[in-house]
Amino acid sequence: MIVCSCNVLSDRDVRESLSARADRPSVGAVFRNMGCEAKCGRCVRSIVAIVDQHAAARLDECGGTGDCDSCRADGLAA
Repeated sequence: MIVCSCNVLSDRDVRESLSARADRPSVGAVFRNMGCEAKCGRCVRSIVAIVDQHAAARLDECGGTGDCDSCRADGLAA
């Protein structure tokens, strides 16, 4: 499904860009990682939802022990 019409990015593109990341990137970081930038902003909610799903999956992988980069980043952000 296309989540960003301006850059023609699919949810699969976003998920693939997140697959190598252990952190919880901002929407801007996701765009930069894919070599583009947000234009109209209508996709932001969809990309945030995908990033949240990725972060939740990473949390499930580590068990929430605080040992992974994602948990440490969440702790620093709090």
